[in-house]
Amino acid sequence: MTTLSPENSLSARQSASFILGLHPFVRTEAWKFLTGYFSWQSSQDERLTVDSMRRKNYKALCQMYEKIQPLLENLHRNFIETRNNIARDIQKLYDKDPLGNVLIDKKRLEKILLLSYVCNTQAEYQQGFHEMVMLFQLMVEHDHETFWLFQFFLQKTEHSCVINIGVSKNLDMLSTLITFLDPMFAEHLKGKGAGAVQSLFPWFCFCFQRAFKSFDDVWRLWEVLLTGKPCRNFQVLVAYSMLQMVREQVLQESMGGDDILLACNKLIDLDADELISAACVVYAELIQKDVPQTLKDFFL
Repeated sequence: MTTLSPENSLSARQSASFILGLHPFVRTEAWKFLTGYFSWQSSQDERLTVDSMRRKNYKALCQMYEKIQPLLENLHRNFIETRNNIARDIQKLYDKDPLGNVLIDKKRLEKILLLSYVCNTQAEYQQGFHEMVMLFQLMVEHDHETFWLFQFFLQKTEHSCVINIGVSKNLDMLSTLITFLDPMFAEHLKGKGAGAVQSLFPWFCFCFQRAFKSFDDVWRLWEVLLTGKPCRNFQVLVAYSMLQMVREQVLQESMGGDDILLACNKLIDLDADELISAACVVYAELIQKDVPQTLKDFFL
Protein backbone atom coordinates (compact mmCIF):
# COMPACT_ATOMS: atom_id res chain seq x y z
CA MET A 1 0.00 0.00 0.00
CA THR A 2 2.92 2.35 0.63
CA THR A 3 3.77 2.25 -3.09
CA LEU A 4 0.33 3.55 -4.10
CA SER A 5 -0.54 7.15 -4.78
CA PRO A 6 -2.43 8.91 -1.93
CA GLU A 7 -5.72 8.60 -3.82
CA ASN A 8 -5.29 4.89 -4.59
CA SER A 9 -3.97 4.22 -1.09
CA LEU A 10 -7.11 5.76 0.40
CA SER A 11 -9.30 3.69 -1.91
CA ALA A 12 -7.40 0.53 -1.01
CA ARG A 13 -7.76 1.16 2.72
CA GLN A 14 -11.48 1.79 2.39
CA SER A 15 -11.87 -1.33 0.27
CA ALA A 16 -10.02 -3.39 2.88
CA SER A 17 -12.32 -2.03 5.60
CA PHE A 18 -15.32 -2.89 3.46
CA ILE A 19 -14.27 -6.40 2.44
CA LEU A 20 -12.48 -7.64 5.54
CA GLY A 21 -13.96 -5.61 8.37
CA LEU A 22 -11.94 -4.12 11.20
CA HIS A 23 -10.27 -6.07 13.96
CA PRO A 24 -11.54 -4.92 17.39
CA PHE A 25 -8.00 -3.97 18.43
CA VAL A 26 -7.74 -1.32 15.69
CA ARG A 27 -11.38 -0.24 15.52
CA THR A 28 -11.05 2.82 17.78
CA GLU A 29 -8.21 4.36 15.76
CA ALA A 30 -9.51 3.22 12.38
CA TRP A 31 -12.86 4.88 12.95
CA LYS A 32 -11.13 8.21 13.32
CA PHE A 33 -9.89 7.84 9.76
CA LEU A 34 -13.11 6.40 8.34
CA THR A 35 -15.21 9.25 9.74
CA GLY A 36 -12.78 12.01 8.79
CA TYR A 37 -11.77 12.82 12.37
CA PHE A 38 -8.22 12.34 11.08
CA SER A 39 -6.95 12.63 7.51
CA TRP A 40 -5.67 9.40 5.95
CA GLN A 41 -2.53 11.27 4.88
CA SER A 42 -1.78 12.81 8.30
CA SER A 43 1.39 12.17 10.28
CA GLN A 44 1.39 11.18 13.95
CA ASP A 45 2.34 14.71 14.98
CA GLU A 46 -0.46 16.16 12.87
CA ARG A 47 -2.94 13.77 14.46
CA LEU A 48 -1.84 14.82 17.94
CA THR A 49 -2.40 18.44 16.95
CA VAL A 50 -5.83 17.70 15.47
CA ASP A 51 -6.92 15.74 18.53
CA SER A 52 -5.81 18.57 20.80
CA MET A 53 -7.75 21.04 18.67
CA ARG A 54 -10.90 18.88 18.80
CA ARG A 55 -10.56 18.56 22.57
CA LYS A 56 -10.31 22.36 22.93
CA ASN A 57 -13.22 22.95 20.56
CA TYR A 58 -15.37 20.50 22.52
CA LYS A 59 -14.47 22.24 25.78
CA ALA A 60 -15.37 25.61 24.24
CA LEU A 61 -18.75 24.25 23.12
CA CYS A 62 -19.40 22.95 26.64
CA GLN A 63 -18.59 26.36 28.11
CA MET A 64 -20.85 28.06 25.57
CA TYR A 65 -23.68 25.67 26.41
CA GLU A 66 -23.37 26.39 30.12
CA LYS A 67 -23.64 30.13 29.44
CA ILE A 68 -26.71 29.93 27.19
CA GLN A 69 -28.54 27.16 29.04
CA PRO A 70 -30.67 29.58 31.14
CA LEU A 71 -31.62 31.44 27.97
CA LEU A 72 -32.61 28.21 26.25
CA GLU A 73 -34.72 27.17 29.23
CA ASN A 74 -36.59 30.48 29.28
CA LEU A 75 -37.05 31.17 25.58
CA HIS A 76 -37.17 27.80 23.83
CA ARG A 77 -39.93 25.42 24.84
CA ASN A 78 -38.48 22.75 22.56
CA PHE A 79 -35.27 22.73 24.59
CA ILE A 80 -36.92 21.64 27.82
CA GLU A 81 -39.02 19.06 26.00
CA THR A 82 -35.96 17.67 24.21
CA ARG A 83 -33.92 17.60 27.40
CA ASN A 84 -36.69 15.60 29.10
CA ASN A 85 -36.87 13.21 26.13
CA ILE A 86 -33.13 12.64 26.27
CA ALA A 87 -33.25 11.98 30.01
CA ARG A 88 -36.11 9.47 29.59
CA ASP A 89 -34.41 7.67 26.71
CA ILE A 90 -31.12 7.37 28.61
CA GLN A 91 -32.81 5.98 31.69
CA LYS A 92 -34.20 3.14 29.55
CA LEU A 93 -30.71 2.10 28.47
CA TYR A 94 -29.35 -1.02 30.13
CA ASP A 95 -25.91 0.10 31.19
CA LYS A 96 -24.38 -3.13 32.53
CA ASP A 97 -22.83 -6.21 30.98
CA PRO A 98 -23.88 -9.79 31.96
CA LEU A 99 -21.42 -9.70 34.87
CA GLY A 100 -22.92 -6.51 36.26
CA ASN A 101 -20.09 -4.22 35.22
CA VAL A 102 -21.15 -0.69 34.25
CA LEU A 103 -20.64 -0.16 30.52
CA ILE A 104 -21.53 3.50 30.05
CA ASP A 105 -21.69 6.75 31.98
CA LYS A 106 -25.26 8.00 31.56
CA LYS A 107 -24.49 11.52 32.80
CA ARG A 108 -21.71 11.96 30.26
CA LEU A 109 -23.93 10.49 27.56
CA GLU A 110 -26.73 12.94 28.39
CA LYS A 111 -24.32 15.87 28.22
CA ILE A 112 -23.04 14.83 24.78
CA LEU A 113 -26.57 14.40 23.42
CA LEU A 114 -27.68 17.80 24.71
CA LEU A 115 -24.60 19.46 23.27
CA SER A 116 -25.18 17.78 19.93
CA TYR A 117 -28.80 18.94 19.93
CA VAL A 118 -27.81 22.55 20.63
CA CYS A 119 -24.84 22.69 18.24
CA ASN A 120 -26.02 20.59 15.29
CA THR A 121 -29.05 22.38 13.86
CA GLN A 122 -29.28 19.92 10.97
CA ALA A 123 -29.84 16.90 13.21
CA GLU A 124 -32.29 17.65 15.98
CA TYR A 125 -32.49 15.02 18.69
CA GLN A 126 -34.59 11.97 17.85
CA GLN A 127 -35.16 8.66 19.55
CA GLY A 128 -32.34 6.35 18.54
CA PHE A 129 -29.55 8.90 18.87
CA HIS A 130 -29.07 7.87 22.51
CA GLU A 131 -28.33 4.29 21.44
CA MET A 132 -26.05 5.40 18.62
CA VAL A 133 -23.99 7.72 20.81
CA MET A 134 -23.80 4.99 23.45
CA LEU A 135 -21.98 2.80 20.92
CA PHE A 136 -19.52 5.60 20.23
CA GLN A 137 -18.96 6.03 23.96
CA LEU A 138 -18.21 2.31 24.24
CA MET A 139 -15.68 2.62 21.45
CA VAL A 140 -13.58 5.56 22.62
CA GLU A 141 -12.29 6.87 25.92
CA HIS A 142 -12.91 10.62 25.93
CA ASP A 143 -16.09 12.69 25.60
CA HIS A 144 -14.68 14.93 22.88
CA GLU A 145 -13.94 11.84 20.78
CA THR A 146 -17.49 10.53 21.27
CA PHE A 147 -19.01 13.89 20.33
CA TRP A 148 -16.95 14.47 17.19
CA LEU A 149 -17.16 10.88 15.95
CA PHE A 150 -20.95 11.11 16.12
CA GLN A 151 -20.98 14.43 14.23
CA PHE A 152 -18.61 13.12 11.55
CA PHE A 153 -20.58 9.87 11.26
CA LEU A 154 -23.77 11.83 10.53
CA GLN A 155 -21.97 13.91 7.90
CA LYS A 156 -20.19 10.99 6.26
CA THR A 157 -23.44 9.01 5.94
CA GLU A 158 -25.23 12.07 4.53
CA HIS A 159 -27.54 12.28 7.58
CA SER A 160 -29.29 9.14 6.31
CA CYS A 161 -30.54 8.31 9.82
CA VAL A 162 -32.00 11.77 10.48
CA ILE A 163 -35.79 11.85 10.16
CA ASN A 164 -36.12 15.30 8.61
CA ILE A 165 -33.25 14.79 6.17
CA GLY A 166 -32.44 11.22 5.11
CA VAL A 167 -35.05 8.80 6.44
CA SER A 168 -37.96 9.86 4.21
CA LYS A 169 -35.69 9.78 1.16
CA ASN A 170 -34.47 6.30 2.12
CA LEU A 171 -38.05 5.00 2.39
CA ASP A 172 -39.05 6.53 -0.95
CA MET A 173 -36.01 5.04 -2.68
CA LEU A 174 -36.62 1.67 -1.02
CA SER A 175 -40.11 1.64 -2.56
CA THR A 176 -38.64 2.62 -5.94
CA LEU A 177 -36.02 -0.13 -5.68
CA ILE A 178 -38.64 -2.79 -4.84
CA THR A 179 -40.77 -1.67 -7.79
CA PHE A 180 -37.77 -1.95 -10.13
CA LEU A 181 -36.27 -5.24 -8.91
CA ASP A 182 -39.31 -7.10 -7.59
CA PRO A 183 -42.56 -5.91 -9.27
CA MET A 184 -44.65 -8.76 -7.82
CA PHE A 185 -43.66 -7.90 -4.26
CA ALA A 186 -44.11 -4.19 -4.99
CA GLU A 187 -47.65 -4.82 -6.20
CA HIS A 188 -48.53 -6.57 -2.97
CA LEU A 189 -46.93 -3.83 -0.87
CA LYS A 190 -48.92 -1.17 -2.71
CA GLY A 191 -52.16 -3.13 -2.31
CA LYS A 192 -52.87 -5.25 0.74
CA GLY A 193 -49.54 -4.40 2.29
CA ALA A 194 -50.01 -0.64 1.89
CA GLY A 195 -48.07 1.43 4.41
CA ALA A 196 -45.66 -1.34 5.37
CA VAL A 197 -42.57 0.17 3.77
CA GLN A 198 -43.16 3.63 5.26
CA SER A 199 -43.52 1.98 8.68
CA LEU A 200 -39.95 0.67 8.46
CA PHE A 201 -38.48 4.06 9.39
CA PRO A 202 -36.97 2.70 12.67
CA TRP A 203 -34.54 0.63 10.59
CA PHE A 204 -33.00 3.85 9.30
CA CYS A 205 -33.47 5.98 12.45
CA PHE A 206 -31.60 3.40 14.54
CA CYS A 207 -29.23 2.63 11.66
CA PHE A 208 -30.22 -1.07 11.94
CA GLN A 209 -28.58 -1.51 15.34
CA ARG A 210 -31.56 -3.39 16.79
CA ALA A 211 -31.41 -6.01 14.04
CA PHE A 212 -28.04 -7.44 15.06
CA LYS A 213 -26.91 -9.90 17.67
CA SER A 214 -23.89 -7.95 18.88
CA PHE A 215 -22.33 -4.49 18.95
CA ASP A 216 -19.55 -5.83 16.73
CA ASP A 217 -22.13 -6.57 14.04
CA VAL A 218 -23.53 -3.04 14.29
CA TRP A 219 -20.06 -1.53 14.02
CA ARG A 220 -19.30 -3.81 11.08
CA LEU A 221 -22.26 -2.48 9.08
CA TRP A 222 -21.57 1.11 10.05
CA GLU A 223 -17.98 0.73 8.89
CA VAL A 224 -19.23 -0.34 5.48
CA LEU A 225 -21.53 2.68 5.32
CA LEU A 226 -18.56 4.92 6.12
CA THR A 227 -16.45 3.53 3.27
CA GLY A 228 -19.07 4.51 0.68
CA LYS A 229 -18.52 1.11 -0.94
CA PRO A 230 -19.78 -0.54 -3.03
CA CYS A 231 -22.01 2.51 -3.54
CA ARG A 232 -23.61 5.50 -1.89
CA ASN A 233 -26.68 4.96 0.29
CA PHE A 234 -25.87 1.29 0.85
CA GLN A 235 -28.32 1.36 3.78
CA VAL A 236 -31.26 1.12 1.35
CA LEU A 237 -29.83 -2.06 -0.19
CA VAL A 238 -29.50 -3.43 3.34
CA ALA A 239 -33.17 -2.65 4.02
CA TYR A 240 -34.16 -4.27 0.70
CA SER A 241 -32.22 -7.41 1.64
CA MET A 242 -33.98 -7.57 5.00
CA LEU A 243 -37.37 -7.28 3.31
CA GLN A 244 -36.42 -10.14 1.03
CA MET A 245 -36.05 -12.30 4.14
CA VAL A 246 -39.79 -12.05 4.78
CA ARG A 247 -40.91 -11.83 1.15
CA GLU A 248 -41.93 -15.45 0.71
CA GLN A 249 -43.91 -15.49 3.95
CA VAL A 250 -45.63 -12.21 3.10
CA LEU A 251 -46.78 -13.42 -0.32
CA GLN A 252 -47.75 -16.92 0.77
CA GLU A 253 -49.84 -15.66 3.67
CA SER A 254 -51.04 -12.58 1.80
CA MET A 255 -50.07 -10.40 4.75
CA GLY A 256 -51.46 -6.95 5.37
CA GLY A 257 -49.38 -3.95 6.41
CA ASP A 258 -49.48 -4.58 10.16
CA ASP A 259 -48.52 -8.25 9.79
CA ILE A 260 -45.67 -7.34 7.44
CA LEU A 261 -44.36 -4.86 9.97
CA LEU A 262 -44.61 -7.50 12.71
CA ALA A 263 -42.66 -9.98 10.58
CA CYS A 264 -39.98 -7.35 9.89
CA ASN A 265 -39.70 -6.52 13.59
CA LYS A 266 -38.84 -10.17 14.23
CA LEU A 267 -35.69 -9.80 12.13
CA ILE A 268 -33.22 -9.76 15.01
CA ASP A 269 -29.89 -11.38 15.89
CA LEU A 270 -28.76 -11.07 12.28
CA ASP A 271 -25.18 -11.64 11.20
CA ALA A 272 -23.68 -8.47 9.73
CA ASP A 273 -21.42 -10.18 7.21
CA GLU A 274 -24.29 -12.25 5.84
CA LEU A 275 -26.51 -9.19 5.52
CA ILE A 276 -23.76 -7.14 3.89
CA SER A 277 -23.12 -9.97 1.42
CA ALA A 278 -26.81 -10.18 0.56
CA ALA A 279 -26.95 -6.41 -0.02
CA CYS A 280 -23.87 -6.65 -2.27
CA VAL A 281 -25.63 -9.29 -4.35
CA VAL A 282 -28.53 -6.87 -4.77
CA TYR A 283 -26.10 -4.18 -5.87
CA ALA A 284 -24.49 -6.54 -8.38
CA GLU A 285 -27.93 -7.34 -9.78
CA LEU A 286 -28.82 -3.66 -9.93
CA ILE A 287 -25.81 -2.52 -11.95
CA GLN A 288 -26.46 -5.22 -14.57
CA LYS A 289 -29.78 -3.61 -15.44
CA ASP A 290 -30.87 -0.46 -17.22
CA VAL A 291 -31.34 1.49 -14.00
CA PRO A 292 -33.80 4.41 -13.86
CA GLN A 293 -32.18 7.80 -13.44
CA THR A 294 -33.60 8.28 -9.95
CA LEU A 295 -31.84 5.12 -8.73
CA LYS A 296 -28.64 6.02 -10.58
CA ASP A 297 -28.52 9.42 -8.90
CA PHE A 298 -29.15 7.86 -5.51
CA PHE A 299 -26.77 4.89 -5.62
CA LEU A 300 -24.18 5.45 -8.33
